[in-house]
Amino acid sequence: MDLLLQLPILLFSIIFHEVAHGWMALRHGDDTAARLGRLTFNPVAHIDPVGTVLLPLVCFAFHWPLFGWAKPVPVDPYSFHRPRKGIVQVAAAGPASNLILCVAAAILLRILLGLPPAAAGSMGTLRSALWFALHINLVLAFFNLIPVHPLDGSKVLGGLLPLRWAMAYERHEPYGVAIILGLIFLGVIRYLVAIPSNIFLLLLGKALGMA
Repeated sequence: MDLLLQLPILLFSIIFHEVAHGWMALRHGDDTAARLGRLTFNPVAHIDPVGTVLLPLVCFAFHWPLFGWAKPVPVDPYSFHRPRKGIVQVAAAGPASNLILCVAAAILLRILLGLPPAAAGSMGTLRSALWFALHINLVLAFFNLIPVHPLDGSKVLGGLLPLRWAMAYERHEPYGVAIILGLIFLGVIRYLVAIPSNIFLLLLGKALGMA
């Protein structure tokens, strides 16, 4: 039952993330994603065999937290009106979209928790779905903001650094996946995601009057 509840939420969240990249790229003058039919919420257009199918099933089978990714939306920064600014905003749009979904889930959860106990008690499945949506979107946002290639955070940081520094920083790209795997193996990535997630969740909870 957990998989049937969580998988559609995960799938929608990662597709929303990729569509946000494509939509922002279109605003900056790149219609690549639109021409290739990627500005759609149709899951077929975004399925990655590993990230969208295999990894979630492995997570479920081993009772790990559900996680995954969609096929990246193609972006041509040479089509941008202002390339460096465009790269930063396109990269940031993905994590920002997940934070928007997180806030939306929190608001709906706040409304649900404000209902009379009799009404709220009959909505346990919806409450579980909203909690999962809130937490998975926090994880997706802050994991993708880690400034290591090929994650979105590397493009944001690279676009904000002075050009000379950015060129030196971008030399880590061939080793990015190995660095991420090392951070996972050492357990560091847990803190890189958990600390900003907890801070954001604390501020959001205070803003909505929730514990």
